[in-house]
This record gives sequence, C-alpha cells and structure tokens, in this order.
Amino acid sequence: MTRVDTKLAGASRASMAFYWLGRAVCVVFCRAWMRMTVEGLEHVPRTGAFILAPVHRSNLDTPIVAVCTKRRLRYMGKDSLWRQPAFAWLFSALGGFPVSRETADREALDRCIEVLAGGEPLVLFPEGERKSGPLVHPLKDGAAYIAIKAGVPIVPVGIGGSERVMPKGSKMIYPRKVHMVIGPPITARANDAGRVTRSARAAVTAELAAELQRLFDAAQIRTGA
Repeated sequence: MTRVDTKLAGASRASMAFYWLGRAVCVVFCRAWMRMTVEGLEHVPRTGAFILAPVHRSNLDTPIVAVCTKRRLRYMGKDSLWRQPAFAWLFSALGGFPVSRETADREALDRCIEVLAGGEPLVLFPEGERKSGPLVHPLKDGAAYIAIKAGVPIVPVGIGGSERVMPKGSKMIYPRKVHMVIGPPITARANDAGRVTRSARAAVTAELAAELQRLFDAAQIRTGA
C-alpha cells in the first residue's frame, strides 16, 4: 500500500477551504432537513488533539458530527478509496486517512496515534460498525487504548434520531428530527511507566459506555424516539 502522510494530506489551503465548504453544506442540511439541535458544544476542545466518540446508528453520523466543531475532523477509511489521485485528494481534504483492511489492527492504531500526535481531532465510533436500537452495544477498547497511548481526552457524543433519518440499508434520507448531546471529556492516562494496561483500557471503556448510554438516552428523548 502506498503510504499517505496522515498529518499533511489535505492540509493545503485549497483542501482546507474545501473541507470548510463541505462542513458548511452539512450544517445547513442538518439544520434545514433534520431540524438538528445540539447541546454541550462547550465540551468540545477548541485546541489540541482529542477523540470524538459518537454512537453509531446511521451513515449520516459521519457528516452529522462535523457540526460539533469548525476544526477539521479526521476519519479512518479503507485504503482502496485512495487508489485514484482525484479521490485521494477528495477524501484527504474531507479529513479521511487510509487504513488497509488486510493488515493487522496495529496499523490502524498507529495511524490514529499519528494523527493525534499532529494535534488534530479524530472521530472514532467505539461501537465499531453501525448498530441499531436504543441500547449502546458493547464497545471496542480501541478508543480507550488510543486515548491513553496518545494522552488525549475522549469526548462522548449521543446522536438521537439519525437511525430514523437514514436506517441501515436505506438509500432514502427522511426529514426526521435529530438531536446531538455532547458530554464532558473523559480523561485517559497511562500508568507511571507510560504503559497502557488492560485494566486501564477496561476502566476507560466502561466509563465511556455508561456516558454514551446516558447521552444517547437524552438525545433520543429530545427527538421523541
């Protein structure tokens, strides 16, 4: 796989302008079509790296979370999307960076840590793939590991209503109410030796799961779900 610099890709003036334009379109669409409302914006750091960790019920969750901050958010994507130069520039400008599905998860973890080391915010869906229903599914511990290893906070996000806007398998985007609740950052630290212990990962993951459920419940109530 051809390596793409995860810190520099898409950082030109043109690509940043493209990102801001794309975000502006997302904001207008979310406000107009989904009547989207947001609470807890004060919890999103204005500087420095952090992990934004939303629940995941719809393909629309990715553009929806861009409303959280004017800073460029970074996302993982399968490396096949970067095979054509034009698409490589597009996905990088939109904050994506490639990870090979054929390699070990270690590469994905290293790429994420590299992005955070560059001072950029990173979006990770701790439930993994899209889920369904009102309950937060068991979380992967990758977000906790990366946060502890990189020394950055995790900002949990509950998104209510997105599953009704675009359910899994649907090609339609329905005009339904969406509400997003952003919680206080969760601090994740390594031990005195700088190591990420299994118990530390488990503790942070458990705290994140409980907070996501609380935020998700609050967001769902605001949408009438």
